[in-house]
Amino acid sequence: MSDFLEILTHGRRLKAAVKDLSVDELRDLAAKLEKIIVEREAEAEEELKANAERIAKIEEIRKQMAEVGLSVEDLGNVAAKPAGKKRAPRPAKYKIVVDGQEITWTGQGRMPTVFKNATEKGASMDDFLI
Repeated sequence: MSDFLEILTHGRRLKAAVKDLSVDELRDLAAKLEKIIVEREAEAEEELKANAERIAKIEEIRKQMAEVGLSVEDLGNVAAKPAGKKRAPRPAKYKIVVDGQEITWTGQGRMPTVFKNATEKGASMDDFLI
């Protein structure tokens, strides 16, 4: 817990921390805390309401499933999706040799620096086709 929260939640520490504040400043502080409390209560109420609606919908679906004769286990078998097939990597379309090192590129994605430098010097990408 942070030092601020320890002071705020401990009675004597809080009293010592606010001893220099005037009564008006304390009332202003109390009003700000009250506003925060009201907002938190409203958020908690909204969350409970949303959760109640969710639980009601789940119960409605369970009743429909019972009428049809389905169980949760039946859904588990249907919900499992087969793993998607991973496609093979694309073949290289361009090739350049720089300092004895062969660099290839598929032509998709960001252009490698060596190809970019060569094209800026006047070369055409057609010169590097495989």
